[in-house]
Amino acid sequence: MPKVEIYNIAGQTTGETIELNEFVFGVEMNEAVVHQAVVMQQAAQRQGTSATKTRAMVRGGGRKPWRQKGTGRARAGSIRSPLWIGGGVAFGPHPRSYAKSMPRKARRLAIRCALSAKLAAGELMIVDGMNFEAPKTKQVVSMMSAFTANKALLITEGMQEMVEKSARNIPGAKALSNQYLNVFDLLYHDKVLVSREAIARIEEVLA
Repeated sequence: MPKVEIYNIAGQTTGETIELNEFVFGVEMNEAVVHQAVVMQQAAQRQGTSATKTRAMVRGGGRKPWRQKGTGRARAGSIRSPLWIGGGVAFGPHPRSYAKSMPRKARRLAIRCALSAKLAAGELMIVDGMNFEAPKTKQVVSMMSAFTANKALLITEGMQEMVEKSARNIPGAKALSNQYLNVFDLLYHDKVLVSREAIARIEEVLA
């Protein structure tokens, strides 16, 4: 089982180590599953509200513009045909859902792959005492500076309102409950700071 050091919010080691579950933090990277999970997550965020009007939805065009034969012009049944200016749109977009699905085991495998990759690259740190008594943006700024993080993901046990409020005004910082752990956020941020309390819950769910 991989052993990692525990840090405080000042970026200093506390002298303690913790053994992580190898089934969660020692997985070989499966790029296909990780890619599928990222595509699924981004597709679910698409609104799918774009729409165009068909010839049935455009106002007007109820009368045949001219008679069928004898004018020398092409046949026409409506001025709202897609061929006409001001007419409907043929094969245009309509409201739809872009949501994709993955098996639960595949989703969890993707998260384990992302966690393992971050740990192997030295970009995942376990932080003790990541709970603030009041919203303090400068605490998160100093913590990111201590860990030399341009983009930091703070993972807490449950929803920590004070941590979330402290991080939400900082570009590149995001506080996330371990309940909403996802592949995209793990890969997007260059440093992942996990609270000591959240590790046990993550291992419990993913193991």
